[in-house]
Amino acid sequence: MAELAELENPKMRAVNERHGDDHGVNLSALRAIATRLKKQHDVARALWATNDTAAMLLSTLICRPKEFDREELDRMLRAARAPKVQDWLVNYVVKKSSSAEDLRVLWVADPHPNVASAGWALTSDRVAKKPEGLDLASLLDVIEKNMKDAPERLQWAMNTCLAQIGIVHPEHRGRAVSIGERLEVLKNYPTPPNCTSPYAPTWIAEMVRRQKS
Repeated sequence: MAELAELENPKMRAVNERHGDDHGVNLSALRAIATRLKKQHDVARALWATNDTAAMLLSTLICRPKEFDREELDRMLRAARAPKVQDWLVNYVVKKSSSAEDLRVLWVADPHPNVASAGWALTSDRVAKKPEGLDLASLLDVIEKNMKDAPERLQWAMNTCLAQIGIVHPEHRGRAVSIGERLEVLKNYPTPPNCTSPYAPTWIAEMVRRQKS
């Protein structure tokens, strides 16, 4: 914790806080610490318990995901208030757990938008990698009905799922693009040069173009 405190940069904290992440630690420096520590599950648990954002991020890098059970991961997700902590928890821990599918089903229907967004993030991963058993048409129905007015974090996760359906599944591409065009979610999102817009129709078109080139 003392080492993390020394890495705190007020300017970086100010930037991160605009995105809801209350820490000022350079993520490359954080990853370097994780590389040095390697896997230390007990230390990871202790770091998570501090409720400090930088410490919780480090925890996700040095834990052993398969040693968490479903109930513990559910509690951790609900305690992950910062977007970056939730993102790393889902991608570096939950996706590697044997409980990932059970949690996906549980979370995607949760009334709390931050929890539901984690469920949609796991759903996007399945859409891209293991779509067998998913009803993609029904997912598009839910997105079409709810994405426009969803809170920001949930909206972003649903939009990612919409784009993945359009990118990976040609038979649903036309409808995915049509939904994106009609809802116009993230259409005017400021996108840096040489980056792909998160606006689903643009995102889908660019990724399909790359697949064909």
